Amino acid sequence: MINSTITATEKRKVLAEGLASGKLLKFPGAYNALVAMIIEQLGFDGIYISGAVMSNSLGLPDIGFTTLTEVSQMASQITRVSSLPAIVDVDTGFGETMNVARTIMEMERLGLAGCHLEDQTNPKRCGHLDHKTIVPMEEMIKKVKTAAEAKTDPNFIVMARTDARATEGLDGAINRAKAYVDAGADMIFPEAMYSEADFEQMRKAISVPILANMTEFGKSELLTAGQLENLGVNMVIYPVTTQRLAMKAVSDGLKTILTEGTQESLLTNMQTRKELYEVLRYEDYDAFDSSIYNFNLD
Repeated sequence: MINSTITATEKRKVLAEGLASGKLLKFPGAYNALVAMIIEQLGFDGIYISGAVMSNSLGLPDIGFTTLTEVSQMASQITRVSSLPAIVDVDTGFGETMNVARTIMEMERLGLAGCHLEDQTNPKRCGHLDHKTIVPMEEMIKKVKTAAEAKTDPNFIVMARTDARATEGLDGAINRAKAYVDAGADMIFPEAMYSEADFEQMRKAISVPILANMTEFGKSELLTAGQLENLGVNMVIYPVTTQRLAMKAVSDGLKTILTEGTQESLLTNMQTRKELYEVLRYEDYDAFDSSIYNFNLD
């Protein structure tokens, strides 16, 4: 009732099978456990946990401020409540190779189905901002090899993200992706691809599954699920979409209260108490509590 009844091993197996199916897996971002529950109840394939969203939630820019402890806390809250596989953003691994190994072991322990490491220097920047800098390829190869060796479940996805498109061009990003696959990456996340043609070239060059980041207001054209599936993309994430939707609604709602002095006109835009309780399975908790409270020892 409080925890997911699906084990982490089972979630990872489901994800591995999904990636091998040829179907496009859709992973919306969840900015808290309640959103993760809605994502599952609506029938999506999995949950994405964004580093940018975590930074935003702390009132911080996405430049590497978050720690392993903070990421672990949010990730564990989400894996606890959902039976869907979840992928988490671990930025640059929170340090060098030993830190990367610890990060992978911690993500496995918390029940994640996988995570992605990026090849930016630290402090990093949002993948869709200008003036990113990336580490030498050899440095990232060491991190990917470390991550691949640190995992204990073969179905745990070690995903390598490359931000090289902006600084080294598409050919540079493809060369890095190939090297990361050789180092042990199970999946490639080519960040800030510009167009369908970029994804098409990446797909032709890479044998492992690839991920498309369809974030709003960024460098990438917002492609449809059908377009991405036709390109051979295996997973699409919508990392900040739910947070952006919520924050726009919050901002507009608070302005209405200031101007009208009441939230009455906003009620039709709100999740009702009944709808909230349905997401939370409130009646299940009530039934459980009643069965314990009314227990009689004969």
